Amino acid sequence: MLPHYKQDSPRGAPRGGMSRWALTLSVVLLLGGLTTVAIARRLGKSGSRPSVFVSVVALWIAAWALWSLVGGLAARYGVLDRYDGALFGVLAVTAGAWQYRTQVRQGRERGLTVFLAAQILWLVVVMVRNGVLAP
Repeated sequence: MLPHYKQDSPRGAPRGGMSRWALTLSVVLLLGGLTTVAIARRLGKSGSRPSVFVSVVALWIAAWALWSLVGGLAARYGVLDRYDGALFGVLAVTAGAWQYRTQVRQGRERGLTVFLAAQILWLVVVMVRNGVLAP
């Protein structure tokens, strides 16, 4: 049995309360957003603020999922000393708001530039926290 699993969980499975909550919230947000986008497109407003909001939220949820998977696996197999996904949440909220604002004012390409810059910043943060960029 692995040390980070709770002893009282059946068959050594981890308790997934927080994961289920995060998954449920993500699904509800995406479904609500898709409904909003469908309505906006029916009304001829596909570039509307709700559409942009759904696009930005979907990108950040996907980034969170991918970074969590890769970071968790890298930490598990010793490539990284540690990986803290909570710090990514702070970056995601801040950069997501900045991306939304930029995308509404200057277009999708500029918004995606903000998204990419935030991903590169997160990679640098992970590398610094694990001593990869230290002299």
